[in-house]
Amino acid sequence: MTGPTAGRTDTAPARLPAWRAPAATRSNALPAGAWWLWALGLATAASRTTNPLLLGLLIGVAGYVVAARRTDAPWARSYGMFIRIGLFVIAVRLLFSAFLGSPIPGTHVVFTLPEAPLPDWAKGVRIGGRVTAEQLLFALYDGAKLATLLICVGAANSLANPARLLKSLPGALYEAGVAVVVAMTFAPNMVADVLRLRTARRLRGRPTGGVRAVLQIGLPVLEGALERSVAVAASMDARGYGRTARVPAAVRHTTNVLTLGGLLGVCAGTYGLLAAQGAVYGLPVLVAGLVAATAGLRLGGARSVRTRYRPDRWGARAWLVAGSGVAVAAAMIWAGSAGPAALHPGVVPLTAPVLPLWPAAAVLLGLLPAVAAPVPPSPKGFEEQV
Repeated sequence: MTGPTAGRTDTAPARLPAWRAPAATRSNALPAGAWWLWALGLATAASRTTNPLLLGLLIGVAGYVVAARRTDAPWARSYGMFIRIGLFVIAVRLLFSAFLGSPIPGTHVVFTLPEAPLPDWAKGVRIGGRVTAEQLLFALYDGAKLATLLICVGAANSLANPARLLKSLPGALYEAGVAVVVAMTFAPNMVADVLRLRTARRLRGRPTGGVRAVLQIGLPVLEGALERSVAVAASMDARGYGRTARVPAAVRHTTNVLTLGGLLGVCAGTYGLLAAQGAVYGLPVLVAGLVAATAGLRLGGARSVRTRYRPDRWGARAWLVAGSGVAVAAAMIWAGSAGPAALHPGVVPLTAPVLPLWPAAAVLLGLLPAVAAPVPPSPKGFEEQV
């Protein structure tokens, strides 16, 4: 085929990949801090609502991004564990509400448990008794809120490389690097050892489930993961990990004041953001605490002598990923102050929750990393590159 049509046909496929995310390599991989900011933004949004529809939407957004952008590394397989922990939290919250009662009044009795008599000094506390649909629904909403927080944190654990996260540690925390290395590498190595030993037992025809199999696998797993983590820490210490330089006393005192005051401000500001009553002072205190803590950590880094190997660079895609999480959190905080009734559906009387349009649309902004983040290589493609 000839003519202008043929020219357009030849050039169109060449322009299409420019709109797609590139394949992830060592040089363009996202910094771990970008994934953590995105996940903490979703977690902050989850802390502002008890609407099960919005919480389910947040879990779906986090799960889709994890499925689209996680690698095949051992630490990337922890998302399912956090989902199971979230379900366990919901079950425990429901059990506590059923056995210990709830201050939520209700008229729809689901079942009645035998009530244990308590002395007069324990007035206001009961064990057993009537269990209403209203109190169970309130416990379900409350447990789903905490479960969503845990699942969002699990998404960050599945997407952020622990080794790259260590490179982002400020210089003031350099002396604790050996302990951090052991802590950050213990769990991923343990997961890898569990998968390896279960595969070996399956090939030998031995059971991989049950109490006996867990006991036979547990000790080698713990021993292997701990030995490998200690070996990493020892090798870093042998290369001069932890050397310090002399700094004036005034700088040390200023560093301590800024760091301690900044951390207290971060704690108070975070509590204000998570609590509905502290939304006014939470953000200013958090920003002031972050500024003070950052200044203190930078001053404290002057005493650390180290070189950075391939420092992480924050490109446009990293800022898009982090900004999407911050945008979701900011939109949910604004929605909580503008229309709190939609974010906290009532349980007395029993009403079906309604999905608010604008908060739901804001939550969908969290899907941006599934498009903007580099595409992880497939196992086959990774083997070919190696």
